[in-house]
Amino acid sequence: MEPKNNPNELNVSDFALVFEDLTRIFIRLPSIEKLSFTTLSVLHTLSRKSPMRLTELTANEQITQSAITQLVTRLERDGLVERRPDPNDGRVVQVHITALGANVINSRRLDRMVQLTKFIEGLTLEEKRAIASAIPALRHLVELGNNS
Repeated sequence: MEPKNNPNELNVSDFALVFEDLTRIFIRLPSIEKLSFTTLSVLHTLSRKSPMRLTELTANEQITQSAITQLVTRLERDGLVERRPDPNDGRVVQVHITALGANVINSRRLDRMVQLTKFIEGLTLEEKRAIASAIPALRHLVELGNNS
């Protein structure tokens, strides 16, 4: 006999599955700025936490030091990031997102919002309210994940 779900409790399995599906859709939504997932991840990270050391980016993106160095070199060549000396330690280089790099992230976000609006129109008022009321809890969940 399977245990019945309490409607007042969060089913972590259901939550994970739905978020995996939403993430897959969300990542593929923008029709502009078709860049690799890793490239976009680095730009998104820098749009929130710029500047960062290469070692921090390596740890954050969970790729090798050589891979992040090559990626940052390409992004720098394309004008999306720039390297500058760390003002506190001249031996260290920090990676900064440029205005062009930030524009890539912002334009993708705006495109994504336009496309999501179309999906949201298919929801009932009650479903829209449920999602709106969940935003603070989801934001807190993101903070907890970022701090771990």
